[in-house]
Amino acid sequence: MTQPSTDEILTPVEAELLLARFYEPGTALSVLLLKHSRSVADKAAEINSRKALGLNEDMVRAAALLHDIGIFLTDAPGIHCHGPEPYIRHGVLGAALLRETGAPEWAARVAERHTGAGITAAEIAEKHLPLPPMDLVPETLLEKLICYADKFYSKSGDMQQKSIERIRASISRHFPESLERFETLHILFA
Repeated sequence: MTQPSTDEILTPVEAELLLARFYEPGTALSVLLLKHSRSVADKAAEINSRKALGLNEDMVRAAALLHDIGIFLTDAPGIHCHGPEPYIRHGVLGAALLRETGAPEWAARVAERHTGAGITAAEIAEKHLPLPPMDLVPETLLEKLICYADKFYSKSGDMQQKSIERIRASISRHFPESLERFETLHILFA
C-alpha cells in the first residue's frame, strides 16, 4: 500500500470541524474524545519528527483526531457512548462515516485499522467478531503510526500516557494475537 497523497490534506482544524458534526462541543463525550485524540496526535507528531518519518504533520494530526470518530455509535457507557453497536466496531463504523462525509480515504483507513495492533480476517473468523471478513491491519506508515500512538492513551481512567509494559498487558488481555504486531510497531517507532 502506498503512502497517502498530500494532495488530499485535511488540516487538524478541518478534522475538528468534522468531529463537531457528530459530537456536540462541550459534552462529556466530546471533551473525552478530543482529549484522547489530541494526546494521540501529539504523540504521533512527536514520533514523526523524532524518527524523521517524512509524513505531513497536518495529515498525521488530522488522522489522529479522526481515528475514533465512530465511538458514539457504540455501547460503551463508561466513556459516555450509548449507541447500539459493540465497541469493537468503532473503527469500521468511523471509517464508514468518514467515507460518507467525503473525507480522504487515508483517514477512513486509519480509523478502520487502528483497533488492537490490527485484527486479521482469520482472527475475526476464529473469534466470530462482529467485523467485516477482511484484514483490518495497518499497512501504510500513517496507519501504523496512528495505531501505535493510540496505544499510549486510554479513553478511560486517568488518560495519562501508559508505559510500554501497561500497553503490552492490555494488548495481551484483549488482543493476544496482536502483541507480535505491536512489537513490530514498537521497533519501528520507539
